[in-house]
Amino acid sequence: MTSGFAEADRSRPAHDGTVVISVDAMGGDRGPAAIVAGIEQSCDKNPEIRFIVHGPEPELRRLIGRRREIADRCVIRHAPGVVSMTDKPSQVIRSAQDTSMWSAVESVRNGEATVAVSCGNTGALMALSMLRLRKLPGVARPAIAILWPSRNPTGFNVMLDVGADIKADATDLLQYALMGASYARNGLGLDRPRVGLLNVGTEEHKGRAELKEAQELVAAAAPRGQFDYVGFVEGSDLMSDRVDVIVTDGFTGNIALKAGEGTAKLVGDFLKEAFANSIMSKFAALLAMTSLKRLQKRIDPRRVNGGVFLGLNGTVVKSHGSADATGLSAAIKLAFQLAKSGFHERLAARVAQAAEQAAAAPAPGATPAATGDSA
Repeated sequence: MTSGFAEADRSRPAHDGTVVISVDAMGGDRGPAAIVAGIEQSCDKNPEIRFIVHGPEPELRRLIGRRREIADRCVIRHAPGVVSMTDKPSQVIRSAQDTSMWSAVESVRNGEATVAVSCGNTGALMALSMLRLRKLPGVARPAIAILWPSRNPTGFNVMLDVGADIKADATDLLQYALMGASYARNGLGLDRPRVGLLNVGTEEHKGRAELKEAQELVAAAAPRGQFDYVGFVEGSDLMSDRVDVIVTDGFTGNIALKAGEGTAKLVGDFLKEAFANSIMSKFAALLAMTSLKRLQKRIDPRRVNGGVFLGLNGTVVKSHGSADATGLSAAIKLAFQLAKSGFHERLAARVAQAAEQAAAAPAPGATPAATGDSA
């Protein structure tokens, strides 16, 4: 059921430069009020965005109705059910047809929206996305890519997979490298991203057998993939300027992600405690306020909120479950940037090209012609 303050045809893809984004309003820990507030922030910053907002119509109508400036840019899609953070993916697949998460993904599947954004259960969202959108031809395992704060000029590195699948063999890691490079081109504006494989050391003899095999595959794919392979990287490189795209399996990537988030919070807490320790330290904090605010902004996880599901027939952005309005707005901004760049089409072309190259199996030592593809 479609209802809302905008005209019904607003839910169709726009042809005037605007981008339609599908938002699951019920998935976050903070409830739909925070989601709607994030939509409001996004509307304030970007007049080109329209929204399809999924959830119980009476509640969404009340929340959106309080904000007249966004009412004519939102279509409400009634979905009374909610996927909880404790629901198992297998259960969700069988009984989620009436939920806001299902409805949000379905809008992308039906071509009504370009990107879906949800703060909900990660496993359930990936399961529903795979069920409704399906995998791109040639992709065995989709991946979740995130932006990681770094010393690079862009301020970020791309890391994948961070939890879509705990397993990854050598060919999966090759796919991740190709998809991550495409994401870095379209999300960070890098013409030729530098790609590295996360390992226990940079020496070539270290690591599991599948990593050594993946190293050969990724190095061979670099010329046609239009990226530079820098070799193995280790944990200390996650924030460095040595690499732009860090490739790993979902088990390792998720642990690294959670460790990084915990470390950033710990550093923030330690700074607060140190500057609140005495009158002199409070005075020092006052003098250093500008620098402290700059540091806080750089390590604020809300600024990089949004993991992108790669390898599907549609784009899905997973926002952090505890995201507030600022965090949700950041996820929407990322979704908008990817939609405007034609990221999904470029990624699909890159994956298809990789599948064709694998099928063609060129003779060792052959020098392939440049493709000129900028995906």
